[in-house]
Amino acid sequence: MSEIIGKGTWLDKLASKIISREKELKRSLSLIRVESGLGASGIPHIGSLGDAVRAYGIKLALENMGYKSELIAYSDDMDGLRKVPKGLPEDMVKYISFPVSRIPDPYKCHSSYGEHMSSLLLEALDKSGIQYRFQSAQDAYKKGLLTEEIVKILENSKIIGEVIKERLNQEKFLKVLPYFPICENCGRIYLANAKEFIEDEYKILYKCEGAQISKRWIEGCNHEGEMDIRRGEGKLSWKGEFAARWKALDIRFEAYGKDIADSVKINDWISDNILNFPHPYHVQYEMFLDKKGKKISKSIGGSLTPQLWLKYATPQSLLLLLYKRIIGIRRIGLEDIPRYMDEYDRLEDIYFGRIKLDNPAKEIKLKGIYEYINHLKPPKEPSTHVPYNMLVDLASVAPEEGSIDFIVNRLKSYRILKGEADEGLIKRILLCLEWAKDFKRGLTRKIISLGEKEKKALWELREVLKWESDAQKIQNYIFEIAKKNQIEPPSFFTLLYRILLNSDRGPRLGPYIVDIGREKVIETIDKQIERD
Repeated sequence: MSEIIGKGTWLDKLASKIISREKELKRSLSLIRVESGLGASGIPHIGSLGDAVRAYGIKLALENMGYKSELIAYSDDMDGLRKVPKGLPEDMVKYISFPVSRIPDPYKCHSSYGEHMSSLLLEALDKSGIQYRFQSAQDAYKKGLLTEEIVKILENSKIIGEVIKERLNQEKFLKVLPYFPICENCGRIYLANAKEFIEDEYKILYKCEGAQISKRWIEGCNHEGEMDIRRGEGKLSWKGEFAARWKALDIRFEAYGKDIADSVKINDWISDNILNFPHPYHVQYEMFLDKKGKKISKSIGGSLTPQLWLKYATPQSLLLLLYKRIIGIRRIGLEDIPRYMDEYDRLEDIYFGRIKLDNPAKEIKLKGIYEYINHLKPPKEPSTHVPYNMLVDLASVAPEEGSIDFIVNRLKSYRILKGEADEGLIKRILLCLEWAKDFKRGLTRKIISLGEKEKKALWELREVLKWESDAQKIQNYIFEIAKKNQIEPPSFFTLLYRILLNSDRGPRLGPYIVDIGREKVIETIDKQIERD
C-alpha cells in the first residue's frame, strides 16, 4: 500500500503540496489563507458553493496537518450586471452594467442586489457549517485594501498589456488601462475607458465610450472625467484583480474553473512579476452540468441552487457531493439526492465498522471523506439509517395530520426502528415529506439489469399484487415465487429492495408493499421490466 497522506483524500494531497511549496518559497507558515471568490451578479448555484466548500476542505486538511488556516470568502460585488437572470423583473434591464452593489434589491430585503445574491451563498455556507471570513470587494476598494497593488499594476500597465497580447492575443489593454472606472455621470462600470494614470494624485482620467457586454453593444454617455482610485469608484479588470487581492490578503491557495483559466494565467504572471508575490497554489476543476449536459449558470432560471438541494436533503449529502472529488465533469440534478443521502449513510457504516472493505487504502480514504464532511468532528455513534426512497414512499401515503408519527410507527412495525426516533431521523422525515409534497409521484428508480428468471418472477409477483391485499400472504408469495423460479429467496428480496428502494436492505416487504400501495409497486415493477 502506498503512503497515506493525512486522511488519504485528495484534500490531504493538495494540502501537502501547498505546504511543500510554501517551504520551498521560505514563506511564513504561521497562517495559511485560502480563498474562494463569490459571484454576486446572479443566483448562486451548486457550482458556486462548490468553490467555497472545497477551499474550506483544504483549510481543514491544513489544520489537520498542524497549521493554522483561514478561508476568505471574497464577494465580487463591484462586478457589473451583464444580463438579467431569468425569473427576475424584466425592468432590471435598465441596470445593465451598473455595479451590483449599487443596484436596488428586487426582493427588497437587502441594501442591494449584490448583497442579496451574496447572502444566498453565505446562507448555504452557514447551513453547511462552513467557517469563513467574508470580504466584500466594495469594502476592499473603499478602505484602500488594494490601493498599493492597484498603483503597481497601473504603473506597469504597458508591460501587462504586452504580455496579455502575447499570451492571449488580446490588444485591448495596449490601448487602455486594466482598470474600470464607474462613470460619475451615468453610474455604469465597464463603459468608461481609463486613458491615463496620474500617479502622484492617485487619479485616473477616463471617457465613457461604451462596451460590448454579453454580445451586445452598450453605448456610453461620452462623459470625460477623473476619479481617485482610493475612493472605491472603480475596479481592476479581472486580468489583474485576482493578483491584487492575492497579494493584499496573502492568499496561498485558490482553485478555479476552466472557464477563467486564461485570466488566472495572466494574474499568476502579474502576481509573480509585477507584485513580487508568488501566486497561490492552484487546482483547476471542471464545471457542474445539468442533466441535459448544459453548464449550470447564475443567469439561467431553474438552476440547481444550494437552497433547493437543502430543501430536500441534508447538508452532509451536499458536502459529500462536493468533497467526493474535484476533477471530472459531473451532471447533477435533484434526482441525485436519494443516491447521495444513502451514500452518506454507507460512508457512516464504513466509518463505524459496520461495513468492511477489502481495499485498506480505499477504506481510509472513505473514512477521511466522512470526517471532512463532519468538519473533522465526527459523531460518536452512527445515526438511524433508513433508505431515502422508503421514507419518500411512506411520506407520499402519510396523512396530513400526524404524518411524522405515521412514518415512525411504520418504521417500528418493520423493525427498522427499535426505539424512539432521534433528531436526525425526524429531520430526514421532514425532508422527505417536502419531496413527496412537491413531486407527488416520488422518485425515479434506477434501471436494473434483469435475467429471464428475474423478469418471470417479477411478472408473477405483479399478477399476485393485483388481487392479494394481505401483507403476510404477500410476504409468503415472494418466497414461493422465488423458489418456483429457481432464485434464492434472499437474492429475490435483494432484487426487490433495489427496485423499490435503491438499497440492498429494507423492511419486511409484505407490510411495506401494502402500506405504500400495491398499484404503485406494480407500476414500479412494470417500468423495470419495460426498461430492461
